[in-house]
Amino acid sequence: MKLLNKINTLLFLLCLTLSSAQQTPAAKQTKTIVIANGTAHLGNGDVIENSVIVIKDGKISAIGKSSEVPFEPQSMEVINAKGKHVYPGFIVANGTLGLVEVDAVKASNDLAELGTFNPHIRSIIAYNAESKVIESMRPNGVLVGQVVPRGGRISGTSSVVQYDAWNWEDAAIEIDNGLHINWPSSFSRGRWWLGEDPGLKPNKDYAKQVKELSDYFTEAKSYNNGDKAERHLPYEAMNGLADGSKHLYIAADDEKSITDAVNFAKSHNVSKITIVGGYQAANVASFLKQNEVSVFLRRVHSRPNLEDDDYDLPFKLAKQLVDAGVLVALEPSGQMERMNSRNLPFYAGTTVAHGLTKAQALQLITQNPAKIMGIDVKYGTLEAGKSATLFISEGDALDMRTNQLTHAFIDGRKLSLETHQTELWKRYAKKYNQED
Repeated sequence: MKLLNKINTLLFLLCLTLSSAQQTPAAKQTKTIVIANGTAHLGNGDVIENSVIVIKDGKISAIGKSSEVPFEPQSMEVINAKGKHVYPGFIVANGTLGLVEVDAVKASNDLAELGTFNPHIRSIIAYNAESKVIESMRPNGVLVGQVVPRGGRISGTSSVVQYDAWNWEDAAIEIDNGLHINWPSSFSRGRWWLGEDPGLKPNKDYAKQVKELSDYFTEAKSYNNGDKAERHLPYEAMNGLADGSKHLYIAADDEKSITDAVNFAKSHNVSKITIVGGYQAANVASFLKQNEVSVFLRRVHSRPNLEDDDYDLPFKLAKQLVDAGVLVALEPSGQMERMNSRNLPFYAGTTVAHGLTKAQALQLITQNPAKIMGIDVKYGTLEAGKSATLFISEGDALDMRTNQLTHAFIDGRKLSLETHQTELWKRYAKKYNQED
């Protein structure tokens, strides 16, 4: 018992250590900033060489070629980006950053709630803006993300945040604008630990599980169209799917599940639909395009699921969907998802090696997720009038060898790129560089 208490105490202290405050959020912009002479990658497919970007009151007030955008350096803070590259802040889709700090410490885990149908669970109120994991995203240019709950058939609602804030209220960009469901799998694997054949087989409960989900949607619609004599929070949270004020995200991978999920959503008059995962989405790409369904594509750096899949299928899925005209964004879910969110730009870089142009790959983590999440009016591209959420890199931001940030801004606020990781790196680099 004493040993158990000691272990719990150590885990608790570890949690406190890792969850201590991050770098202090940046102060509000007070002086006009000009980023001059850099190569601006706008995120919409365009690139401006020798550009000038003027940032005023947290927004991009002007952007263009140096010959087209005059400015007065005497009254402004000028950053010379000659030989460097400027990008819009990268956006994490279907992420859980801020919901878990230490997986082994239950008290720091707000990833999922008990129960099957939890549409009323709000991920945003569990979001930890001071997570040390979050601050480690910024040195790679990852500045905005979607906070998504997990678990159950209906997991709850997601919100969109920026990654430099005191609390969730400061961080929030869009609140409760997405509902997430996990579509029943049409196939299941045998439980090998019980001696069953581990191979794939039809899910005998598939029809039953789909009907339960459909009945829940129908009941919620009836409640929201009724007199609401007795308040029902889960049903109220389902409101907004039909009028488009709330987006429906459906986690589905195989071809049948994707098709059934889209048809299901359409039958319930859902107007905004995104497939999450979409491992076999390319097989039904024309169907997705026809129904204006977007895709949050599974992590690029992963292995094929089936023995007869192409070895490079995860790497080329993005190109297959983009070529078919489907709106695609990349997401990092999988093992060590939160830590791997910082590798988002390098997932996009891998799609370049498998057929996409650099401009198309950049859109997968900037303009496209912003469009899908409904924040593209302010974020996702470098355009006049939009939020000055951007960064400057020494080289190509999609290449891990050259993506070295010199500056980063969120809403015009100049960020610290220091993290507990960079602090440790400097500490031990100094130690081992010392002469004996």
